[in-house]
Amino acid sequence: MPSSSAETHRGDWDDLRIVLAVARAGSLSAAARSLGVNHTTVLRRLSAYEARLGVRLFERLPSGYLPTAVGDAMVSDLAVIDSAIHDVVRRAAGHDRQLTGPVRLSTTDTLMASILPGALAAVRAAHPGIRLEVSTANDFAVLTRREADIALRPTSSPPEGLIGRRLRSVTYAAYAAPAYVADQPTDTPLPEHRWLGLDASLRETSAARWLREHLPGVEPAARADSFVALRELVSAGLGVAILPTYLGDASVALVRLPGTADLDLGAALWLLTHEDLRRVARIDAVVTVLAAALTHRAPSRRTAKA
Repeated sequence: MPSSSAETHRGDWDDLRIVLAVARAGSLSAAARSLGVNHTTVLRRLSAYEARLGVRLFERLPSGYLPTAVGDAMVSDLAVIDSAIHDVVRRAAGHDRQLTGPVRLSTTDTLMASILPGALAAVRAAHPGIRLEVSTANDFAVLTRREADIALRPTSSPPEGLIGRRLRSVTYAAYAAPAYVADQPTDTPLPEHRWLGLDASLRETSAARWLREHLPGVEPAARADSFVALRELVSAGLGVAILPTYLGDASVALVRLPGTADLDLGAALWLLTHEDLRRVARIDAVVTVLAAALTHRAPSRRTAKA
C-alpha cells in the first residue's frame, strides 16, 4: 500500500491542478469543464486546500476568480511545472507510429458549417482507424497543453511555437438574401444598406476591422457573436453582412451583394500542430489529408444580378 506521505503528495498535486485550472479559466464552472469534474468538486477542493494552507489563493469577484498575490506566485510556478509535464507527454507521443486512435481537432464553427465536413469525410475514408474529436470553440486551443492535437484556423498571425501549413488566403465579401437585394435599388451606396455587425467578442476579427474602417458612421441593425449566427440573420433578410467567402459561398440562401468583390483582409487558413507531435503518424496522416482536401476545394460563387 502507498505510504501516507505518498497519498498526501498525490492529493496535493490534485489540488494544485485545480488551482491552476481555476486561474486559467477564471471561474469554477469553466475550470470544472476543463478538468472533467463537476462544479461542486472544484469549489470543495479549492476551499479545503486554502483552509489547509491557511491562505486565500483567489479573490471571489462578481466577474470570476482572480488570484491573490500569493495565488499568482503559486500559479506562475505551477505553470512551469505543468508545461514541463506536457513536454514529456508530447515527446513520448511523438514516437507513436500507429494509424489508429484519437486525433483532437480544434476549429471554428464557420469551417464546420461550410468546407470542413467534406474534408473530415476524406480523412475517415483514408484512415478508418483514426477517431476524430472535433471542438468548435472559437479561441485557439492551447496545443502545448494537448487540449488539441491539430488546430485549423483562419488567422493573420499563427501563435509562436507551432508548426503548420498555410493552406490558402481567406477572402471576404458582402452577402444578402435574394429578397433583400430585390428590394434595393441597384445603385444603393454601401453605407446606405442595412448592415449587420459583430459583437465585442469578435471586434478584432478582420471583418470587424473592415467595417470600422470603411463604414465608420454606420450603426448595425443587429449584431451577432459568431459568423454562423450572422449568416442566419442575413438568410432571414435582416440585412447585409461581411462573411468569409468559404461560408457565404457555401450558403444556398445567400448571394453576394452586387459590386462587392473578394476582400483580401490579410487572413489565411492555417493547419497547425505542435513540433513535438509532427512524428505522430496518425496526426501527420490527418494533417496530410486535410491539407490536400482544403487546398483544392473552392465553393461555387453566386452573385445577385445588378
